[in-house]
Amino acid sequence: MSHNKHTFAVLLAGGGGTRLWPKSREQTPKQFLKLFGNETMLQYTARRVAKLVPWEKIIVVTNTKYQKEVLQQLPKILQSNIIAEPEKKDTALAMLVGTLYAHSLDPEAVIINSASDHVVRNETEFVRVMQAAVRVAEKNKSLVTVGITPTYPATGFGYIKIGSDIEKIDTGLTLFSVNSFTEKPNYPTARAFISTGKYFWNANMYVWSATTLLAAFESHMPEMLAQTRALIEAKGDAFIKLLPKIYTQSESISIDYAISEKAKNLVLIPGDFGWNDVGDWKVVYELETKDSAGNVIINESNTSEVLTIDSSNNLIHSDGRLIALMGVRDMVVIDTEEILMIVPKGKSQDVKKIIERLKKEEKTKYL
Repeated sequence: MSHNKHTFAVLLAGGGGTRLWPKSREQTPKQFLKLFGNETMLQYTARRVAKLVPWEKIIVVTNTKYQKEVLQQLPKILQSNIIAEPEKKDTALAMLVGTLYAHSLDPEAVIINSASDHVVRNETEFVRVMQAAVRVAEKNKSLVTVGITPTYPATGFGYIKIGSDIEKIDTGLTLFSVNSFTEKPNYPTARAFISTGKYFWNANMYVWSATTLLAAFESHMPEMLAQTRALIEAKGDAFIKLLPKIYTQSESISIDYAISEKAKNLVLIPGDFGWNDVGDWKVVYELETKDSAGNVIINESNTSEVLTIDSSNNLIHSDGRLIALMGVRDMVVIDTEEILMIVPKGKSQDVKKIIERLKKEEKTKYL
């Protein structure tokens, strides 16, 4: 547990992502799915940050349509700490609102920001790195980003280039200045980035004090800060009642574009704790436990069955019916009550083409 009594955690759980369609859909995005064991990704995330802060200091920023689901999945969270956004406005506003809520509870608040749908394999190292980030944020009045040590030339992640070393802050941990951001490079560029040792994956994992973030918005996004300023003095229900008007007025922009790429006091701590944002079904396959034939079988229901004969290296997600595979290799088979999807594992990223087709044909009930 962190020793800083002013530390809070803000979990972003408002996304309605469809990259893991057809399980992840607008009504049930991936943070509410059980993809890796008996807990949902939201539950794993909350349990992980509960090693850093008490449950009563975990704040969840979600969407109004997911508010009941969050409360059901996280009964240890204070109901008053679940902030329901009236509409989606990207990460800058969500993180600012979460920070302002923490500030309303404690003007000296230091906030750990985390997505609710990412995987962390080494939780002990995660805790160590985040505790170091909290100390830096509190001591140096810096905006701290945790850059993920890249393990391969990923083209689905953004990259952060570091500048000079600032200081050694812990055994094996160095604080760096930030040079630049790059959005999702192509493969040759990503490979060149990694070869320099100067680039880290951008996980949108930030730690800052409330006062430091407010100063950053004052400098770089004064209009958004002005629109939310009434929240600084608001408490409880009054805070929530102000949100609809604020969200109607405010710009939709990511925290990177709004603040991170402009701030002079942004610093980076490397994180090497088995992070992944689980961007498609192939990633789920790579992260999951496999049987002797290399198949990954995920059962949502205790009654579901999967039968494989001469079939290997497949991902099968069953939703209750018997699924039988014969002579099938390197495929993704996802079965839901309404939809059966079968796609080559190597084409997992192309699931977005199905979404585009459904939108074009106005088959919105499947989105």
